Amino acid sequence: MFDEYLEKWDLTKDGDPFASLNGYLLPVRQRGLPAMLKISKLAEEQAGSLLMAWWNGDGAAPVLAQEGEALLMQRALGSASLVQMVGSGLDDEASRILCSVCTRLHKPRTAPPPPLVPLERWFEALLCGAKTHGGILEHCARTARELLSDPRDVTVLHGDIHHGNVLDFGTSGWLAIDPKGLCGERGFDYANIFCNPDAMSALAPGRFAKRIEVVAAASDMDRHRLLQWVLAWTGLSAIWMLNDNVAPGSNIEVAKLAASALDIPY
Repeated sequence: MFDEYLEKWDLTKDGDPFASLNGYLLPVRQRGLPAMLKISKLAEEQAGSLLMAWWNGDGAAPVLAQEGEALLMQRALGSASLVQMVGSGLDDEASRILCSVCTRLHKPRTAPPPPLVPLERWFEALLCGAKTHGGILEHCARTARELLSDPRDVTVLHGDIHHGNVLDFGTSGWLAIDPKGLCGERGFDYANIFCNPDAMSALAPGRFAKRIEVVAAASDMDRHRLLQWVLAWTGLSAIWMLNDNVAPGSNIEVAKLAASALDIPY
């Protein structure tokens, strides 16, 4: 599947291919420059590739070439990792880095963006499924309706900001990969931070409250509004898992923490 693009874009293999959740990747070099070639058949991933190109290296990995299913982007060679940072006790610093990347991605640009999916479309799953499953998910859905009915600071969204999707690009700093290509209130992009990088980290004693404090300050967001987005996002994520017959686990626990902080009985 890679051969066509190896020839077309003058690439040489620089490692073994591997699979991700949404595509196949191959480390390559283009005239000596380390790069990553990604092939994905999913429309969502291809839309994300167009958005990566639109960001033009400002907050996201620089795109060297893009065509249909294929994306060629600069490879992250820095040695730092946000996942490892959290494991080393530097959670606050990792959260601030994620927020700074969001700020860069959200800033206005003169060029029109590629086609984007409105947040309302994503949240249809939660709004439809919450009554079936009940419990805290009904509170998540109610909060989502409130947020979506009165959006603030609407912008282009990454859609999947977390510790594994922001990488160390050395002298270029921390840059995002794998966007979903959404449009909506900027607060949505901060919510997934609270579920990551894993259940143990997200649910460590005192971690949630401290993250709310750090992210609210770093993102310049109202604390109450941020908590609402966390509650809405965790509900949506849980519904997706339930629809796939997967136990939502820690996402429900994060939702409960957000509900408690909002004084919502569940």
